[in-house]
Amino acid sequence: MPWVEPEPGPSPEQKPKLTKQDSATGPEWYQKSEESESEGNQPPLGPLASPRPPETPGPPALERDDAPLPEGDDASSPRPSVLDDAPLPEEETPEPRAICRHRHRCHTDCLEAPLSRAFQWLGWQVGAHPWIFLLAPLMLTAALGTGFLYLPEEEEEDLEEQYTPVGGPAKAERRFVQGHFTTNDSYRFSASRRSTEANFASLLVVSYSDSLLDPATFAEVSKLDGAVQDLRVARENGSQIQYQQVCARYRALCVRPNPLLYAWQENKTLNLSSISFPIYNHGGHRLYLTGFFGGRILGGSLGMGHLLLRAKAMRLLYYLKTEDPEDSVQSKQWLTHFLEQFTNITNTLALKKIEVVHFTSLSRQLEFQATSMTVIPVFHLAYVLIILFAVTSCFRFDCIRNKMCVAAFGVISAFLAVVSGFGLLLHIGVPFVIIVANSPFLILGVGVDDMFIMISAWHKTSLADDIPERMSNVYSKVAVSITITTITNILAFYTGVMSSFRQQMFLLQPKRK
Repeated sequence: MPWVEPEPGPSPEQKPKLTKQDSATGPEWYQKSEESESEGNQPPLGPLASPRPPETPGPPALERDDAPLPEGDDASSPRPSVLDDAPLPEEETPEPRAICRHRHRCHTDCLEAPLSRAFQWLGWQVGAHPWIFLLAPLMLTAALGTGFLYLPEEEEEDLEEQYTPVGGPAKAERRFVQGHFTTNDSYRFSASRRSTEANFASLLVVSYSDSLLDPATFAEVSKLDGAVQDLRVARENGSQIQYQQVCARYRALCVRPNPLLYAWQENKTLNLSSISFPIYNHGGHRLYLTGFFGGRILGGSLGMGHLLLRAKAMRLLYYLKTEDPEDSVQSKQWLTHFLEQFTNITNTLALKKIEVVHFTSLSRQLEFQATSMTVIPVFHLAYVLIILFAVTSCFRFDCIRNKMCVAAFGVISAFLAVVSGFGLLLHIGVPFVIIVANSPFLILGVGVDDMFIMISAWHKTSLADDIPERMSNVYSKVAVSITITTITNILAFYTGVMSSFRQQMFLLQPKRK
């Protein structure tokens, strides 16, 4: 019998390293494969994870047909069978995964998360009960809007009180001066001793010629002075306020608006070509002309001053009583009447040699109020333009996604906020300051910005959801950011309240009677 060489056994290095667990249950990867197959899923295939053939009775499985033959064997030689003594593939160790089940994390949404849930609930309520949230703001605005009944129609504003610091050192120094250097406008008025601005009316007379130092020009100036001093204010009780009642006095006479003009009115033969400047000696009385003449041309030295050759302009100052509150009120009434009648006076006199301009202590305040009142027509125009812009921006050709009406109501909502806020402040006794007439523009801009954000979030919701669910989604996503930006705006405006300027506070002492 021929001798057959036995098959070489596997070397020790190629013997599989099986554990007791592997021999009993099979490799772990094979178990996972069976579990995946049992769940109906395709198990992951790897270099060693080929699908297991179905178990059928019969001879043991042989090697695959495409397995390489050992060296030295030809194609006709039989292939060795792979039985129990065949080497098993080494188990591939799976890569560890980063699983941190008990890892502590720092939550930074401790404020945003509860706010989002709260606004989500609010949005659901708004979508579920729309009429309540539509009618309630209207009723609240109507109730707070009654505060406009306390809006003063003609209340004068003190510009010094509003546009100077409350505790400024200048006011403390002025109180010190007033305590040590008293004045008396009713008997010994002196403009140089005034520590506060007095009530006054100022006329600047400019000559059409090179100089007004001639009798004809002085005659027209004298007519103008007489017309101003003849003004009378009719009061509600039938009495009148004359200039002699409200003028600041030096001893028994009203302070003269121009000392040289007064000297010429007393003596019209006065030689105006021999006037010395700045001090003129008239009948033993010194007349101080500084500040009363402009465009001066001086000549040689003459007595206590230089000869006044020419003067282009002359100033007339009408000082009124200021210290006593009742006299100050009457003085302001006379000044208001003066401003109303000044144009009629110049037209009636038909002045030919001089041109006249005027200024009073009330001019700045009245012009400031007039400028602020011009904002009211622009306010209505601005609302119309913003409504048109908002409606146009939210227009869509799709009737479902078109939000023109929503944009219009968004602008109306900002208007209701203005009425409610102003009415509430007037109810609690905060007086109206004219400068706040410009604030509705700022409030309108802030409110319209938030409206666009909410409409944008509404477009991103699903059309298949119902209205309460879509509203809750919108509120949960954008209401938190709107709230934060609103809080920053409140803090920014609060810095104005803390300012030492009352016109920025908008919060003066209550003056309601």
